[in-house]
Amino acid sequence: MAELGQVLRLDARRTALLVAVPVLAGIGVVPAWLSLVPGIGYWDNSVVALADAVRTLGPVAAALSAWAALRERRLDYLRDLTPRSPATGSLHDLLLLSAAALVAYGVVTTVVVFETMSRLEAGRPNPLGMLSGAAALVLHVVAGYLVGRSVPRPATPPLVGAATGSWAALRAPDGSWLSLLPPAALGRVELFTTLRTEVLAWQTAWSLGLVAALVCGHVAWMTRRSPAIVPLAAALAVSGLATVRLEASGGEAAAAVPTARVCREWPLTVCVHPALRAALPTLSAAVTPLATRLTGTPGEFTRVEQRPAAEPAGVAGGVAAVHLDDELPAGYQTRVVQQIAGGLVTAPTCTGRPAQYRALVDAWLLGQRPPEIADTRAARRFAALSEDGRRTWLTARYPRYRTCRLGPADFRAPARKQPGKTKAAPVKARPEDR
Repeated sequence: MAELGQVLRLDARRTALLVAVPVLAGIGVVPAWLSLVPGIGYWDNSVVALADAVRTLGPVAAALSAWAALRERRLDYLRDLTPRSPATGSLHDLLLLSAAALVAYGVVTTVVVFETMSRLEAGRPNPLGMLSGAAALVLHVVAGYLVGRSVPRPATPPLVGAATGSWAALRAPDGSWLSLLPPAALGRVELFTTLRTEVLAWQTAWSLGLVAALVCGHVAWMTRRSPAIVPLAAALAVSGLATVRLEASGGEAAAAVPTARVCREWPLTVCVHPALRAALPTLSAAVTPLATRLTGTPGEFTRVEQRPAAEPAGVAGGVAAVHLDDELPAGYQTRVVQQIAGGLVTAPTCTGRPAQYRALVDAWLLGQRPPEIADTRAARRFAALSEDGRRTWLTARYPRYRTCRLGPADFRAPARKQPGKTKAAPVKARPEDR
């Protein structure tokens, strides 16, 4: 009984590894925080942030597990004094190490979730994405521990950390299916797209299958019993199938998804992705002057819509399609107005005098100071027109402006009638004069 009590005390002492939880959590929070897209709260990008956290946290957890295995292996002779299975101590170690890593991962997940909820979040939380990261982290813990048990050398923990760190760092979100293997290298998820659920499911199956295979293989080796081979084969089959499915995905982790936009209806309709709803007041105020100046012309619009990057921008049918950056950088509203104005012109190139005349008109449309052009007479005549006069002028010459064919004749003042001189109307001959 005294010997059994000593073993139990030694097992309880291993709970001191839980003090590593704050360290692991701190290591995981930093990359997750840096991966979050500034300014918006898109849940799919929160999953990407957790995946980036695992890419940093996993190698550290693997090295810590290898160190724990190296440390506890020296106590194997005490475990032999009890009637417990030889694999019990290893399974207990794996349970404690996995629990510590998952608690740290839970802290990181909590930080990411609260940061996302503190913004105007869009999309829906994806528990499968969080589970995929947790499974990959447990895989690091199990692999690191078993390597430490198999190769009990002082250099093993740093080598394990270097190997797992290299596996995570050498892969990038470049469209290769290898980047989807846990810990996945996921790129930023653009708005109007979402992470593919089947990819996350197969990533989880890949990690859990390898975890089960490693544990079953270790138990079979320690106990010298063949029944563990059956679940080992099943686990390997699951991981193999997951590998095939991830390869068949073509490396695409995200897919386009229909998204209902949020709109501001006055003074004109402006619609954006729900994650960017905070930009509606600023964007509406920026595009309204341009819409007013284009009223009555073939380029007028009454609705502005944010479109996915894959769709072209431009003005058609009274709708101005624009693109917005996810981060809403400074001056984004000015760039949107320039997008709309630039979409009015269809000419691929515009040089020489036509480019100067176009710049003169663009400055008025954008509310900017008119540029200095070589034809000063045209500049003076255009500046002398009222707002209504300029709209009338642009309506009459819109095809030439759109194709960048404006010339000096378009800026000539209309001929004025001479006072007191009128053109005589033709006199029709009377029947009696014929």
